[in-house]
Amino acid sequence: MVSATKYRSPAEGAPVAAVVVVVGLVVLAFSIAVTVTIGPAELSVPDVYAVIFDRLGLADSSVSAIREGIVWELRLPRTLLAAVCGAGLAVCGVIMQSLLRNPLADPFVLGISSGASTGAVMIAVLGIGGGAVSLSGGAFLGALVSFALVLLLATGAGGGTSRVVLAGVAGTQLFSALTSFIVISSADAERTRGVLFWLLGSLSGATWSDVALCGAVCALGIVVCLVKASSLDAFTFGSSTAATLGISVARTRLMFLLVTALITAVLVSAAGAIGFVGLVLPHAARFLVGPRHSHLVPVTAVVGAVFMVWVDAVARTVFAPQEVPVGVVTALIGVPAFALILFRTRSTP
Repeated sequence: MVSATKYRSPAEGAPVAAVVVVVGLVVLAFSIAVTVTIGPAELSVPDVYAVIFDRLGLADSSVSAIREGIVWELRLPRTLLAAVCGAGLAVCGVIMQSLLRNPLADPFVLGISSGASTGAVMIAVLGIGGGAVSLSGGAFLGALVSFALVLLLATGAGGGTSRVVLAGVAGTQLFSALTSFIVISSADAERTRGVLFWLLGSLSGATWSDVALCGAVCALGIVVCLVKASSLDAFTFGSSTAATLGISVARTRLMFLLVTALITAVLVSAAGAIGFVGLVLPHAARFLVGPRHSHLVPVTAVVGAVFMVWVDAVARTVFAPQEVPVGVVTALIGVPAFALILFRTRSTP
């Protein structure tokens, strides 16, 4: 389980959380300002900011239309979507770890991301719904089905946090196999390559509409977590404790699960399945500010945003002009961190 005794007390966490959030926002702004100037296209820093200032109505730009499109239509929305994805996935990890009292819980490990990918691919490749169901809607339904199956398997196996993780592994493999089967059997070679690259986690197709939708959903989820932070605190100590504090356990758990599924689904529909962000970053934030969720949620969101901005910068530049899926980079970082967390919790039943 996620232990509150391993971290600093709530009283200590309050001023530290405020400082970390403020510093984190400054670092995030700096990170976006720097990474938006990075890319395979030969654009000078003055040209990049000339485009941005021109679009914001602060100055006139003489940059060519092609260069302007690279900055305003490609780099900037991609960088902002990376920040939103990092914040949203990290907050989802906080919710899952609290509800399940399991330090290894996150949407990727528990199969939610895989289910969302299957739902999105069924809409995009098979055209199920005839246009009545959007990509995000299909991903949301897939995420719900996947997590319901994981909970059913875990309950049938006797419950317990370890059973949930094992059921999540099974669910991840099942829906990953279904997704691969749909893509390989129903798409042509070029489309298959594009979809498989997207499934590994890719921000290359980011648009301003993606930024707006994902940003709105993630902001809503963060607000819900902050309003219901005391409920998340109670769930950290178990359902029985939450019930004795007057919390409607079933209704509150369902609400948080729906929030998690919605955030994950929207992010997966925009950027594919990006793993390990929700697993690792909540632990880093919890180490900084303690387990109280009114402090933990905003700090985790900011840390996640900064992390993903730089991960995306690495993914699109380290092998330029060839791009590496961001999911590959997060996995290379996340797997060793996962092993460390697993080692530290080896004595937990």
